[in-house]
Parts: sequence; structure tokens; C-alpha cells
Amino acid sequence: MRGLILALFLIGCSTKAPPPGALFSGYRDTSVQMSSNALFDPARYAGTWYEVARYPVPFQRGCVGTTAQYDLRADGTLSVVNTCREGTLDGPIKRIEGAARLVGPGRLEVKFDSVPFLSSPYWVLWVDEGYRTAVVGVPSGRAGWILNRDPVIPPDRLAAAREILDFNGYDLAHLRMVPH
Repeated sequence: MRGLILALFLIGCSTKAPPPGALFSGYRDTSVQMSSNALFDPARYAGTWYEVARYPVPFQRGCVGTTAQYDLRADGTLSVVNTCREGTLDGPIKRIEGAARLVGPGRLEVKFDSVPFLSSPYWVLWVDEGYRTAVVGVPSGRAGWILNRDPVIPPDRLAAAREILDFNGYDLAHLRMVPH
């Protein structure tokens, strides 16, 4: 009986019922085909990005002021340095480093130094023409990000980024803005 009450409570907490036939995993309907940016240019992607919105994942719990720094290496891979502030914008800095390699058009495999035997897919779903705003997702739907070259994203590019996430099956109700 206790289990039934808990199950009903959890169902009642759901913010959005999945459409019939949907296969939700994390924040994305995995029955929707996900597409990456076929014209992705790692050299233009290099540099600093501010995480302006994300789908919450455990390792980012409590993070604000999040940035990602990508640098193109001579071998064609990208170095990756993610930093954030814990709790508040003047809180302690949390940092993780790794590398990303291109495995297909707009598709990267990222491996962090602190997790040596595990790599993760990182798909660039969209980048605007000026490489000022990017949308990144993972096929499983367990994570997703809107990145911008500045901490404040213009409303038109934020709307475009949200449309890309929606098109790729992400549930926009769970997208959270990141303070900077």
C-alpha cells in the first residue's frame, strides 16, 4: 500500500505527461531523432562559452557562473576546462578538465581527466552563424546546455536555442537558467 501511495505521489509530481509512444530518458523524448550540426567547425567553437541554461545534472548541483573553455590542439582535439562557482557567484571555484575529439559532424566524445575510463557523447545541435550561441545535447537526454559567448544572451537567440532543444525532443519545462 505504501508503494502505491508513493507511486501515485510521484506521478502527481510530474510536470508534463509524455505524448503517447514517447520514450523519455532524462529530459528528452528519445523517440525523437536527434540531429547534430553538420557544418560544425571546431576552430570557430574554440574559446570561452558561458552556460546560460541547462538541464540539471548531479555534477553541476549548486553551480552558478558556469563557463566552458575549449582550445583547439595540434592533433585536432579540443581541450576542455569547465568551471563554476559553488553556491553563489563569489563562492569557491569548482573545475574539471578533459579533452574532446570529433567523432562525426557536430559530434564530440568528451573524456574528463578525473573519470579516465568513461567518455560521453556531446552533440552540438546548433550554432548560430556568428558562433555566438550554441545548443548542446546528449542522445540519452540526460543533459543539455545553451551556451553563449557572453553571460547575457539576447532574447532572439535564447528563443532560437529553445526551439532547437524542443525540435530535438527536449522538455523545455525542465530547462533552468544559470545565474552569472
